[in-house]
Amino acid sequence: MSESQRWKVLLIDDESDIREVVAIALEDAGYEVIAAADGAEGVRRCRSESPQIVLTDIRMPKMNGIEVLEAVKAIDPSIEVVVVTAFGEMKLAVAALQLDASDFITKPINDEELLLALDRAKKRFESRRQLRDYTALLEREHARTAQELEHSIGFQRTLIENSPDGILGCDASGTVIICNQAIEKMTGMDRSEVIRVLDLEQFFSGPEWQRLRDCLNGKEFGGPGRLLLYDSALTVPGGAAIPVQISAFRIEEGEGRTGLVCFFQDLRQLRALEREVADQAKILHQDKMMSLGRLSASVVHEINNPLSGILNYIRLMTRILRRGPLPEDRRDRFMEYLDLVEKETDRCSHIVSSLLAFSRKSSPSFGPVRVDELIQRCLSLSRHKMELRNIELRQHIDPDLPDVIGDFNQLQQCVINLIFNAIDAMPDGGTLTVSGVYDRAQTRVTVSVADTGHGISDEDLPHIFEPFYTTKTEGYGVGLGLSTIFGIVERHNGTVGVDSRPGQGTTFFLHLQAGTGEDGGSGTRPDRNGNDPK
Repeated sequence: MSESQRWKVLLIDDESDIREVVAIALEDAGYEVIAAADGAEGVRRCRSESPQIVLTDIRMPKMNGIEVLEAVKAIDPSIEVVVVTAFGEMKLAVAALQLDASDFITKPINDEELLLALDRAKKRFESRRQLRDYTALLEREHARTAQELEHSIGFQRTLIENSPDGILGCDASGTVIICNQAIEKMTGMDRSEVIRVLDLEQFFSGPEWQRLRDCLNGKEFGGPGRLLLYDSALTVPGGAAIPVQISAFRIEEGEGRTGLVCFFQDLRQLRALEREVADQAKILHQDKMMSLGRLSASVVHEINNPLSGILNYIRLMTRILRRGPLPEDRRDRFMEYLDLVEKETDRCSHIVSSLLAFSRKSSPSFGPVRVDELIQRCLSLSRHKMELRNIELRQHIDPDLPDVIGDFNQLQQCVINLIFNAIDAMPDGGTLTVSGVYDRAQTRVTVSVADTGHGISDEDLPHIFEPFYTTKTEGYGVGLGLSTIFGIVERHNGTVGVDSRPGQGTTFFLHLQAGTGEDGGSGTRPDRNGNDPK
C-alpha cells in the first residue's frame, strides 16, 4: 500500500458513544474511518466501501460480531477483522480467531492496545497480499527445477522472512528447500538443520502425514493440489507436537514433477485460550457447587416439616381405615387430610425439583426468561435459611415484568449468590429486599438484592468483582461469587451495579436488557423447574 493512501477502517458498534470515541482516536492516528451502528449496516458498508480492516464489537443485537466476521470473510477473505470482546468472553474470542479473525481486544478499549492490534492487522494484510502475489507468481512461472524454485523464492526472501506464518517448501523428492524465521522460532531448529537435510514428511507423524497427503489429493480442503485451513500437528524431530493450521499448494516443476509449499500458523496460543475458557467453565461450576452445598443444607430443613406432617396424616388415616369402613360423616374430614397431604407433597416436590434443576451441569441455553419466576425460584430455595437467621423478607416486583433473553440456570446462580451474600452480611438478623423493576425508557429489567447488614468499606468496594478477592473470614468463601456474577451478566449483555455504605447495608443491581425470542438468543423458555421442555 503506497504512503499516499490512508488505511480505511470500518468501525461497527451499536453504542454511539463508543463509535465516536474510537473514531476520533483512529482519525488522530491517521486512519480513514467508516462507522456503522449495527452488523447489517456494517456488512453493507463493507461491500460498498472496501475497507482493509474491520473493527467490530462481538456482542450486538440482531447480528453479532461472529456473524459479521463470517459475512466479511465471505465478501473478501483478505479483509482483516479485529473483534472487541467484553470481560469473560474468551470463548467467543477463540471462536473468532478460529474463523480467521486477525486479533481481539477487550473492553474498555485502550488506545495503545487498539493501535497495536491495528498495526498487527496491517502487517497481516500486507503479508497475505504479498503471499498471494507470490503464490500466483510461482504458479504462473511453473518453475522447471528445484533450483529455479529456490531462485524464485530468493527474489521474495524479505517477504518470506517477515511472514508471521511459518513457511516450508520442498522439491519433488520431498526434501525441504525453504525454511523461514517463523519456522525456526516455532520449532527451535536452525535452518541449517532443516534445508536439504530433512524431508517434509519428517515434520509429521506417520498417520498424520498420510492423512495430510490424502486431504491434499481430495476436495475437502480446497480441491486437489491445494490445502486450506487444515488443522494438524507439526512434529519436531526429538520434540513435542506443535498444533498448527496449514495451507499448502502444489507447485508444478514440469514433466509431471511437483513441489510443495506449506504455510503454518502456530495454534499454541489459541489452544492456551481454549484451555483458559475450559478453566473458566470449571471455576463457574465450582462456584455453583459451593452454592449448591449451602442450598442443600437449607432445603433439608425446609422439607423436613412438611414430610413430618405428611407422615402423621398418613398414620392417622391408616388407623381410621383399620377400624372398619369409613363412616359418611368422616369422609369430608378424611378428604381434608388427603388434600393437606397432596399440597405438602407438591410443595416438597417443587423444592426438590428446583434444587435438582439448579445442580444440573448443562451447556448454556439462551432463551426467554421470566424474571418474576426466576426471583421466586431463588427465594423458595433460600427462604428457610433466612428464617434461621431471623431475616425479614420483602419483595417489590413489577406486575408486568417483560422477559429477558438469557440462560435461566446461570441467572439463577447470580441471584442466589447475591441472596447468600446478603444473608451472610446480616448474622444477627435484618431485612432482605428483593426487587424486580422494568425501566421502559432503557428497555431493561433490573433485579436488585438489598440487605441491612454491615456494608462494604470504601477500601474494599473497588475490588469486590476481582477473582479470589473476599472480605469474608477464612472458611466462608474463596472470592469467586461476585466475579462469577460479573462474568455471567457481561455475557448476557448486561451490567452489575452496587451501592454500599459501611454500617447501612448494601444493594446489588443486575441490569438486563428486556427482549423476546425475536430479539436474540436461542432455545425455549424453561418450565417451572428450570428444565428445557425439549
